[in-house]
Amino acid sequence: MKKREKLFTLFIALTLLAGTTSCKQKEEQRKDKRYEFSNIVNIDYTPNEETRCTGWFTDAGSWMGFTIPQKDKWVNGFCGPFSLDMNRRQWMAKAAVVAGYANYPDLTFVPDSTSYYPGELCLTSTSDRGTISQQLNFVSSTTALLSIESSSSQVLSFTADKWGKDIRILTDHNTVIANHPSGEAIILTFAPDINVTSENNNYRAVSTSAEKSTKIAISFATSAQELLAIRHNAIAILNNSAELLQENSDRWNGYFDKVLRDDMKPEYDRIAAKSVVTLISNWRTHRGGLLHDGIVPSHAVGYFVGFWAWDSWRFSAALAKFEPELAKNNIRAMFDYQQPDGMVIDCIYTDPAENNARDSKPPLICWAVDEIFTHNNDTAFVREMYPQLLSYYNWWYNKRDHNRNGICEFGSTDGTVEAAAWESGMDNAIRFDNARMLKNDGHTDAWSFDQESVDLNAYLALENKLLRKFAAIIGTEFDAPDYSDQVADYFFDTDNNFFFDRRLSDGTFVTDFGCEAYTPLWTGVAKPEQVELMMPTLLDSTKFSTYIPFPTVAADNPKYNPKGYWRGPIWLDQTYFAIKGLRNYGYNELADNYTVQVFDRLKGLKEDAPIHENYGTHTGELLKAPHFSWSSSHLLMMYDELGKAISTN
Repeated sequence: MKKREKLFTLFIALTLLAGTTSCKQKEEQRKDKRYEFSNIVNIDYTPNEETRCTGWFTDAGSWMGFTIPQKDKWVNGFCGPFSLDMNRRQWMAKAAVVAGYANYPDLTFVPDSTSYYPGELCLTSTSDRGTISQQLNFVSSTTALLSIESSSSQVLSFTADKWGKDIRILTDHNTVIANHPSGEAIILTFAPDINVTSENNNYRAVSTSAEKSTKIAISFATSAQELLAIRHNAIAILNNSAELLQENSDRWNGYFDKVLRDDMKPEYDRIAAKSVVTLISNWRTHRGGLLHDGIVPSHAVGYFVGFWAWDSWRFSAALAKFEPELAKNNIRAMFDYQQPDGMVIDCIYTDPAENNARDSKPPLICWAVDEIFTHNNDTAFVREMYPQLLSYYNWWYNKRDHNRNGICEFGSTDGTVEAAAWESGMDNAIRFDNARMLKNDGHTDAWSFDQESVDLNAYLALENKLLRKFAAIIGTEFDAPDYSDQVADYFFDTDNNFFFDRRLSDGTFVTDFGCEAYTPLWTGVAKPEQVELMMPTLLDSTKFSTYIPFPTVAADNPKYNPKGYWRGPIWLDQTYFAIKGLRNYGYNELADNYTVQVFDRLKGLKEDAPIHENYGTHTGELLKAPHFSWSSSHLLMMYDELGKAISTN
């Protein structure tokens, strides 16, 4: 073999090795905890006209997202951005930035390594002219910073692969603006040594220097007004990229410092890290009718891109430990639309005309505020929220107590069973199969189910306890109804040794064994002797002690449906309530065993599957929406409490 050929062969071998080890070297050279969690979730997807993605990389409250290209449908850049707008979801580009070498426009790059780390995407690709590594980090809610490194001295070049429908491209000096008629726009800002030109509703950007690395700001504007400010900020971002990337690293390390434990298995740490990633990827900054930042239930499903009330309470309770400002703002966002009578409405959107005020949601809000106070000693927030919390608490007794006995019912403002079921949060629960609506006297907008619900009144008992605590903290007198001492005996059926709803007509129990019975244990209102009597049923493997423990209804119920939403599958909030309820009454070893079952048996949880809305009771199979925030919230709580002797009684 000729010397020149040998050198070329050696060059290719070294190039391939460099590409293979690029991401691994990053793990070894940088001490970010994120690099302990490679491929935390699989978001590999190359967009096309026929299919839709079900998960994106997004961060810092951004309204845009990216994916990693599939290796069998390779694009030499990150796919996207995708507009995560609530009303108009669209790929703005198949890939807004595709990297290559200017002198070899038809050069083929072969995918080498890719990974989704918490807060960062990474890919490397090789060619017979060199290796290119790319890294993507969000440095703000509007801008992601793309870092490019080449192994050779070939001149770098960039272009886009297939802009989305109706996108129009403008170039101005070192900036590319991709406008959509909706007012949304993508802004690409290149370094001064990059020459940008327009060609055929696209751009071509070519380096004018021999630099082997560069950075590109990829920004997303939701309006023409935002675009001007973003263009100005993007230049500052490029000038301060090292500092901003360090801030990104510090933020994610801060999350993990506050969440991860030193005594946990690495695979359980991965579950906690994935839960944090899920919550942060569902963070959206204030926009339109959303007056504060908050968390959506799932960014991957179009109908879940608003803020929901009891979802938000769960998110804020989990965020309190590691992102308290977001936790507080998520609560404020819902209370921005508190009604004059105290009601907190079901859900809100960027367009307030889409808001749902037909119903509320179960009252867990004081729990969320208390978690914020517990982790941050934030008395100012307690003082800020107390009047609104008290007004909401009183609303339940004013508008949802049909016979004025101090025991409340779920209901609606429009008299429909549908909205009342939504208010329970358990839309198609078996216990409501025969429920009817009753008009509440003295109100035109208040209807109740004809049955009183044990979970609702257990929640209200906890709200009462915490409101009293808040009143003492801020030095005011608590003045509101208190029926909490009635809940345990009122809803406990001594014939079946279980908690049930009760019918208003005759006081009989609705004897469908269901997850609502976990709530008195979680809130601590159940009496120890009642819990002891419940244990044979809770431990019965044909009812509640299933492969994944604590389904939404007893697994031997004739109406049990393994994929029936609230008629059988595992919802992790309810499983958590049961497990924490056992802890509250001293059954810590049992609670630990059930937690381990959850962690070890949910499919893909320790690997790269996204966290889902619900799961198969007998299989652990993934059901309904992926990237689900409230499942993530409760997994974090289970993680935090595993192996700790916790008792609140």
